Amino acid sequence: MNSNLTQAEADALMALEKRRVDATEWNYPNFGERVTVPLVSIDGREAFLLDLRRTRINLKKGTYQNRGRQVVVLARLDFGGPPHRNPDGEEIGSPHLHLYREGFGDKWAFPVSSQHFPYPDDPWQTLEDFMRFCNVIQPPFIQRGLFT
Repeated sequence: MNSNLTQAEADALMALEKRRVDATEWNYPNFGERVTVPLVSIDGREAFLLDLRRTRINLKKGTYQNRGRQVVVLARLDFGGPPHRNPDGEEIGSPHLHLYREGFGDKWAFPVSSQHFPYPDDPWQTLEDFMRFCNVIQPPFIQRGLFT
């Protein structure tokens, strides 16, 4: 499995409209859990994974991630955690968005845009915003937990 995409390939994968694979109902992860939800492009040619992770210690910390080709992180939103230091030494506060960058994978982070993520303190709304950002036009069925 080749995890080194060109920037054009990664951008094309991000731009593809994605949908749920089936009608499975997924539970939003409890603290210390993770869930991986399969997605597929509208034409069925590309498979994607939507990863949801919450930490056990810091209850406001979590990660939403969209992967293509099984292993390539196209986009990852980290929230409630420490800042991230980019390869050039620049520190990016939390929340921050990692986007695939040719030659670096997901090592670069960017400040979160309030245009795309207007409610960063609301994990449930942020998940919906993240799926929209990743072009998931038919989202999976995810059941809210008691603490979401």
